[in-house]
Amino acid sequence: MIAGSSKTFLVCHGAWSAGWAWKKMHPLMQAAGHRLVTPSYTGLGERAHLAHRGLDLEAHIQDMLNVISYEDLRDIVLVGHSYGGMVATGVADRVRERIAQMIYIDAFVPRDGQSLFDLNESAIETMRELASDGDGWRIPPMPTPPDTSPADLEWLTARRVDMPIKCFEQKLRLQHGETSLPRSYIYATRATQADTFGQFAKRTKNKAGWRYFEIDASHSPNVTAPEALMAMLQDIVA
Repeated sequence: MIAGSSKTFLVCHGAWSAGWAWKKMHPLMQAAGHRLVTPSYTGLGERAHLAHRGLDLEAHIQDMLNVISYEDLRDIVLVGHSYGGMVATGVADRVRERIAQMIYIDAFVPRDGQSLFDLNESAIETMRELASDGDGWRIPPMPTPPDTSPADLEWLTARRVDMPIKCFEQKLRLQHGETSLPRSYIYATRATQADTFGQFAKRTKNKAGWRYFEIDASHSPNVTAPEALMAMLQDIVA
């Protein structure tokens, strides 16, 4: 490990998921001399007992801001995976001075005033129906990609929990407009038919202020391709 090359990665995880889903990345980060911080949002993972109808995107942004504040994290490599791109964008808007760079992994990249549903309109009807089959506010987990191993599938299925619908409905409010922080986008090329994240790949590919990467993996490379993801993250922060 080169002196001074150690980074602090802070992960804003995806929907239905939590910090536990980054289990495979911890030893890889440690071996590379980095610190990986993977908090779970309120109502998910080990905090599932705190789920309630009112939970929204703002609550999850606040979760992450509190981790940054109480752990006194600085010079952060802020990672947003999937729904976590919504959260990371909000976090970066509030504590820009604490963040060195941002990395979006197959994630939503919202602009001011956009909700996840605004960026994924084709899924709204299905998700609303799924929520109304329950008690009106819980969206059950979406299917995992077909290349997920049976062991991982079992591990994920036992731990993924319903997502409060307001997290997807609430529009993100940015106080400072689009950030000027250095940003990287990692597009997972084994996309589903819907190709939800293709729009962000197209948008960031040749845009000033962005570096664009592709990984030969499905939507959660932290689960299905941890070594390849680690190598890519290393390249980005080097």
